[in-house]
Amino acid sequence: MEANQIVDSTSSIEEIVMESGHDQFIQANTLAISTTELRNSCIIPSFAKDNESTISHTHFIEGVYNAAQSWFKGESILEPSIRVSHPVKGRIPSAMGKPAKFLQEDEKTLYFERMAFIMEIPTIRDTVNGNELALTIGGVRAYNLENLYSKKVEEKFKVCIGFKNRVCTNLCISTDGLLGELRARTVAEIADQAFRLFTGFDAPLQLNRMSEFGNEFITEQQFAQLVGRSKMYNYLPPKQKKEIPSTMPLVDSQISLITKAYYQDENFCRSEFGGLSLWRLYNLFTGANKSSYIDTFLDRGAGALDFIEGLQTALKTGSSHWFLS
Repeated sequence: MEANQIVDSTSSIEEIVMESGHDQFIQANTLAISTTELRNSCIIPSFAKDNESTISHTHFIEGVYNAAQSWFKGESILEPSIRVSHPVKGRIPSAMGKPAKFLQEDEKTLYFERMAFIMEIPTIRDTVNGNELALTIGGVRAYNLENLYSKKVEEKFKVCIGFKNRVCTNLCISTDGLLGELRARTVAEIADQAFRLFTGFDAPLQLNRMSEFGNEFITEQQFAQLVGRSKMYNYLPPKQKKEIPSTMPLVDSQISLITKAYYQDENFCRSEFGGLSLWRLYNLFTGANKSSYIDTFLDRGAGALDFIEGLQTALKTGSSHWFLS
């Protein structure tokens, strides 16, 4: 596939001919929202000191779409699935002092502090360990990471490219498929940096890495050791934590979700003998990651892949691993 020049960054997402459901690629405290509703029903926050507008959620999505449309020219890109959280409610000046129960719809204002989206490219897909994966791009915007009380500066975004497991909508992201701090002042800059991420992403390499997870297994005892060590890890003294090469990407409550899924997940639970392939374990991790808040979702997802690869190396070489030994 050859790189193409980025298309006009003013193209509207509403002009795209797509079809897609609103799957729950992330849950936590999020709500599904359409592009039209996000565009028409939400105000756009400004920087307080100069009243310069921030880049809206919809313009961010459109910038990433334009980059994808340029690089994956000729491929089908489905309608974005968007999740939002942390609503910030307000009212227009004329409604000041009016009891909330008497507010009219045109007197209310609203924007969502955090937003995440994915767009599936169903024409680029493969099967890994019996599961169909589709290439997927996405992004995160979190106003809580901005200083809106200052003058306008470069704004922060996160963009990713990876694969969505179609059986469970788990998002599989590698470190090289994540741009964890994209800084931009314009939509064109967003599109340009997203384009660079897409062109540098090695999809066959990630598929191969994940495929190899199906060749390594942990026993029930090793899983129990992993759960116990994971519960301990988040409470270790900082000095001791730094001495451990592998970083646990998830928090205590998510380890509990993994433990529950080990017994109950219909797709990735243990075998009848209690064993678990690293592919199944990885999907228990990405499934638990759906409970993350939007602003930590992508980083934890990339961390999960790195963590499982660390286990894989230890099992292959017979070396010790703090979480298994």
